[in-house]
Amino acid sequence: MMNHTPPPFFKQGPSAHMRLCVFALLALVLLVLDARSGWLKQVRQGVAVLLYPIQHAVLLPRDGVRGVGQYFRALEVAQQENQQLRQQLLQQAQQAQTNQQLTEENGQLRRLLGAREGLKSPSALVEILYEMQDPFTRKLMVDKGLIDGIQPGQPVIDDQGVVGQVTRSFVKTAEITLLPDRDQAIPVQIVRNGLRSVAYGSETPGLLDLRFLASNADVQQGDLIVTSGIDGLYPAGLPVAKIVHIERSAAQSFARISCAPIGGVSKHRHLLVLQVKNDFPAPSGRYPEVIRQQKSRHRQSERGAEE
Repeated sequence: MMNHTPPPFFKQGPSAHMRLCVFALLALVLLVLDARSGWLKQVRQGVAVLLYPIQHAVLLPRDGVRGVGQYFRALEVAQQENQQLRQQLLQQAQQAQTNQQLTEENGQLRRLLGAREGLKSPSALVEILYEMQDPFTRKLMVDKGLIDGIQPGQPVIDDQGVVGQVTRSFVKTAEITLLPDRDQAIPVQIVRNGLRSVAYGSETPGLLDLRFLASNADVQQGDLIVTSGIDGLYPAGLPVAKIVHIERSAAQSFARISCAPIGGVSKHRHLLVLQVKNDFPAPSGRYPEVIRQQKSRHRQSERGAEE
């Protein structure tokens, strides 16, 4: 039979209750001695130094998880703040553009009022509604018409010079044809020498042609052209354009002169319509035919020069 009796080792020594009492008494003695004399303080500090790496290693997973969570929370907060700052920047940029536009518009209105005070004829301040989308014409609509005294034929200027002429007038709106339009013509005069001519809308977008001037005419690049006033509509002395290109040819009777208009509507919303009265007699029935013949001869001469 197998022997189930415990080994002799566990039969020797004090019993478990005795050991418990001994160790409990020893713990109480150590507690009393430490409380009264503190001689175990150095032992505790040494044990704490020895256990610190183990404590740090045990806390590493917790600190890592906490650090990752804090990183993602901080990243989310930073993204939200970045988005808010972007929106504020866009709002401020739009406000700055609006303020700049209002400042420029205010300055242009002040200049228009200053130009208005220097004119002898009455004038009406109009606002541009829209520009015609026809690629072959340069026309726009303004917010005043017949009830405001806007009549066809009246000249239109801005704070820099002549812009065009009223071609059609309705009850509350009017159509303005700009100077670069191919069907537009204006009598002009060179300021430097007083030479008179007629400026027509050019086939080149945005330019005017100074036609029917001899090849040896005293014309220089950069000359300022103003209204001559001989048509009875445009007051004399209004700036019209500057000469930017001159082409002379011995084979042609007339020089090809291109001018850049001084006034413009690309940056402005308000214009002045000069409400002048034309006291000149109406032209004879043959006058338009003469103009058409002159234009036809000029086109033929240009084609001959190109060939």
